[in-house]
Amino acid sequence: MELKEIEKKLHEMVPSECRLTKVEAEGLDIVIYLKDINAFYANDQLIRKIAGTIRKRILVKSDPSSLLPMEEALKHIKEIVPPEAGVTNIAFNPEFSEVNIEAMKPGLVIGKGGMTLKSIIQKTSWAPVILRTPTMPSSTIKGVRTTMLKEAVSRKKFLTSLGKKICSALPNKSDWVKVTALGGFYEVGRSCALVQTPNSNVIVDCGINPETFEPSKAYPYLNAMNMELDKIDAVVLTHAHMDHCGFIPYLYAYGYDGPVYCTTPTRDLAMLLQMDFISIANKNSTYSAPYGIKDIQKELSHMVTVDYGEVIDITPEIKLTFYNAGHILGSAMVHLHIGDGLHNLVFSGDIKYGFTRLFDQASTSFPRVETMFIDSTYGGRNDVQPNRFDADKRLVELALATCQRGGKVLIPTFAVGRSQEIMLVMEEYASKNRDFNYPVYLDGMILEASAIHTAYPEYLRHNIQRRILSNDSPFESKIFEPVKKDRKEIAEGDPAVIIAPSGMLSGGPSVEYLKLLADDPKSAMFFVGYQSALSLGRKIQRGMKEISTVGDDGRATSLKINMQIETVEGYSGHSDRPQILSLLKNMRPKPERIFTLHGDETKCEDLSRTISKLMHIDSRAPMDLDTIRLK
Repeated sequence: MELKEIEKKLHEMVPSECRLTKVEAEGLDIVIYLKDINAFYANDQLIRKIAGTIRKRILVKSDPSSLLPMEEALKHIKEIVPPEAGVTNIAFNPEFSEVNIEAMKPGLVIGKGGMTLKSIIQKTSWAPVILRTPTMPSSTIKGVRTTMLKEAVSRKKFLTSLGKKICSALPNKSDWVKVTALGGFYEVGRSCALVQTPNSNVIVDCGINPETFEPSKAYPYLNAMNMELDKIDAVVLTHAHMDHCGFIPYLYAYGYDGPVYCTTPTRDLAMLLQMDFISIANKNSTYSAPYGIKDIQKELSHMVTVDYGEVIDITPEIKLTFYNAGHILGSAMVHLHIGDGLHNLVFSGDIKYGFTRLFDQASTSFPRVETMFIDSTYGGRNDVQPNRFDADKRLVELALATCQRGGKVLIPTFAVGRSQEIMLVMEEYASKNRDFNYPVYLDGMILEASAIHTAYPEYLRHNIQRRILSNDSPFESKIFEPVKKDRKEIAEGDPAVIIAPSGMLSGGPSVEYLKLLADDPKSAMFFVGYQSALSLGRKIQRGMKEISTVGDDGRATSLKINMQIETVEGYSGHSDRPQILSLLKNMRPKPERIFTLHGDETKCEDLSRTISKLMHIDSRAPMDLDTIRLK
């Protein structure tokens, strides 16, 4: 429905006593501005009737001239919201007629049946936006929320422009759909795909390969699009790992000015990881990042967050829906409904269809699916992960044995996802077994990433969610110690477990600990996640006993690996081969064709052949730069 038609219908449906002053398309929302918002809410069925007619997300706000002065509004809000809600911040956003209320217990700010919210609106005319305060301090969340307020004027302009574009008419109906592989096909890293119709250009993910600085291997093949970046209508981000989000700021540095659609946790985690990437790159004398901090900030101001299961228009002809992927916090499978039933496709992103302590397993139910692109990281015929109970048992037994002989345990992990999974294993064992009385040091971004998890408990498994809401967050257990002293002191100190990024030993604290502990036969290093073909982690995992490193003075030195090296499988955030096949068997409806991606060449090929043979579904393994016509 075009914006003019929406405006006409709303002027017909909204009662005159509400005094409708303006209708705006703000991004995904149709916003109705009223001078008498209380008159609108006097009719409980009116908002439902409007939403059912317009078939878009409707927001009702007060005309700026009707807003209570901020000082008076603040006084009323403090009187209305119960003290036990734990309000930590109240910030007004006049540009959007909104007031952000951050609280430890958002449910008490909302009230039973939304009564507290309604009372705030009636007394102040400001539209409340409720945000959860993380149980642990998070500089990332604070920075994101502060920036969104500071950029309110430019963001309003952007959202209004975006809304008009989405609600515009197309010259002609599309009659074809194609996908071009720009990265992450026949490989792990730099995931990127371009979905095109005659009227729309949408990028799904735009990552880097964090294991190499060589541009031809590190970044997507954006030049293969044969179009300027300002011709892209939207970027859809599945999750915040750098091999999926790490190149998005580059788009803004070189001409893109459109939206990035993602879940709210993905937005925050992407900011954390991209800023860390910039920081590391700036310290590297041989490599510089392909974008700067201002490009990340521009990206943030253009991010549009979407909940699981919410159907939204991202172009006049494409609808997007996110589904739980079970991989990391906020990770999503992407469902695109193109045209009036022209085609439906799903990008799995990185998926986990199996037990984890953090998340429910990936979704398998979709409205319609003709084509699916599926994660093949562990799609090889021998890629079978052990039972999680056995993996947990082996991990804690190995850690305990290492500490008991006086050594230190180094566990290199991704700061987001695997770190929290390992933390939960350690926390549960320590709570039930008195023999584990060793500190678990958390280094790098792990503490910050864990704090972000506590701000979004609704994305976690029910038992973890319940603990966070009950002020018993497992991420704040007494066994965990943030690293506040010199790493050498920890390496030379008493037995301990050290969880540190990066997971593939591509840099960061884990490499620093490796240099300090490698020569100690009493210590051990446990690999608990995927090691890419180019990574230092893969080389050590395969038995390399001597590696070359660069010292603080810039000189290359040789490092002997005398510490115990173990691979403890079962903790990957990716599905193994049986889990992938099980997900496909349980998918409803069955896709008509499947394309494998995000896996080494042999794994993509082998999984593709197996799907064709066992499920009788047309399946192929495209390469980077292949273009596939879907319709």
